[in-house]
Amino acid sequence: MKFRTERDGFLEALSTASRAATGRGAGAVSSPSLRLGLTGGRLEVAGSDADLLIESWIDVAGESDGSTFVPARLLVDIVRSFDPGMIEVVTDDEEVRISAGHAEFNIRTPQGVELTRIGTPDGKGIHLPADLLAEALRQVVRAALADDSRAPQLTGVLMVAHEGGLRLVATDSYRLAYRDLPAVSALEEGEDVLVPARALGEVQRLASSSGPAPAAAAGAEPTSPTLLFTHTDLDAAFQIDGVRLTTRLLKGTFPEYQRLIPEHYTNKAHVNREELATALRRVRLLVRDTKDVTTPVRVAFDDDGLELTVLTAESGRAVERVPARHEGEDVTVAFNPTFLLDGIDAIKSDTVVLEVIDSGKPAMLQGEDDASYRYLLMPVRVS
Repeated sequence: MKFRTERDGFLEALSTASRAATGRGAGAVSSPSLRLGLTGGRLEVAGSDADLLIESWIDVAGESDGSTFVPARLLVDIVRSFDPGMIEVVTDDEEVRISAGHAEFNIRTPQGVELTRIGTPDGKGIHLPADLLAEALRQVVRAALADDSRAPQLTGVLMVAHEGGLRLVATDSYRLAYRDLPAVSALEEGEDVLVPARALGEVQRLASSSGPAPAAAAGAEPTSPTLLFTHTDLDAAFQIDGVRLTTRLLKGTFPEYQRLIPEHYTNKAHVNREELATALRRVRLLVRDTKDVTTPVRVAFDDDGLELTVLTAESGRAVERVPARHEGEDVTVAFNPTFLLDGIDAIKSDTVVLEVIDSGKPAMLQGEDDASYRYLLMPVRVS
């Protein structure tokens, strides 16, 4: 295999595919690798682990077709080290030669490496608005469980048909986030799929970085980019801008999340989102260097607004008052400060509505006059 290509486009393709080459479930393979495959002037760069496959395609100046595997991190680091300009790649049965300018690297190709076999769903698929999906994933993925040793199904995001649109739901059992996308028809009525949050985090990254689609005619405005979504009972694929991500779907029963949402809240506080986030970050400084990073923040609701308090045995006490319009009775509820801040940061509205019942029931965060995104948070019990 032999080809020449510009460094920047090559580096982007390598970096994108390498995000799947983590070595998870790789068995005896100690160094995650990327597969380079050239057909004519089209280069495919692919990386995978046990559950995720990312393929990226770019146009290159190809001289001879072929394919090979290269250690992922080493290849990315080498290409990144070059100055912008042309790079030449030549391979044989034993090594890959990468050269640019006066620099040349000869890299031994790993033996016994192969891509994970994940079925690629075929068919027409559904085109989803990339910018809208990226924003929804930014809001929801954060609530999924990161560690799959406790409850694997909670490491996923439930995509479910809801009232003629699409709903995304995630929970780690301490918090729950959901976002409604009205009129986005990605699934049949009553259908749902459970997609690993890690894969959707990569989809968010791809969708966020995609540029406007070319205008259909001269003088026309560029159209918003779309993402092609296809799925089977076992796998799902997302494709945009010359990149396709394929992931295995999760199995297991997702919690009946709607039963967790209280029908009515007795206390509401309308507060500036940035002021609340800034105050929370400030009082949280008190626990930054302590061993107990789960030290809660107490949020007191009263007629003057909200009072945030953090108490630690090691560092002392931090208090800050935030103006708010409060409806209801005086009440104090404690939260994990990191989880609370995650919910605040996910909201786009300038004004946040924080709703509580008492110190033992789930609280709700949402934007003022925007019910499309909601963030449910369990309080922390304190003495």
